[in-house]
Amino acid sequence: MKSLEPSKLRKARIAIYVASFAIPVVVAVLFGVKIDGVDLSFLPTVYASINGVTAVILVAALIAIKKKNMSLHRGLMRFSLLLSLLFLACYVAYHMTSDSTSYGGDYNTIYLIILISHIILSVVVIPLVLFTYLFAWEGNFVKHKKWTRFTWPIWFYVAVSGVVVYAMISPFYGN
Repeated sequence: MKSLEPSKLRKARIAIYVASFAIPVVVAVLFGVKIDGVDLSFLPTVYASINGVTAVILVAALIAIKKKNMSLHRGLMRFSLLLSLLFLACYVAYHMTSDSTSYGGDYNTIYLIILISHIILSVVVIPLVLFTYLFAWEGNFVKHKKWTRFTWPIWFYVAVSGVVVYAMISPFYGN
């Protein structure tokens, strides 16, 4: 890939900062919005599945780049970004139309540790993923590789822990 012009690179960086701040704020604000009469109770299964597929795609992308298949790696990473956006849309839609579900199981402390770490890291991973992607896009593969060493495990953890959180709380939906 070709390096971006300095003005476009600056705009991309500003966009990443704005998105990294705006996404968590908008999600938090939308949690306060409730739309009655719309049943999206099926969405937790959908967005947990999206998280699971994202985790698998991230592993496939890692394998692809280890095998020096940059084209496949690039496509898989773009697909992972698309899945993350789809997850976000489903997650917000569900929480705007449904009441929160409380965990009622025996492993409350474990559940809370996984949930809280998942939430915190899902916010942290936004700029990490976007900047890591930007470095590849501009052709700065040294920086891309350096950032990937900590971005990938965090993104993978967020994807997998999302599935775990769903598996733990799903018996309590609708109770």
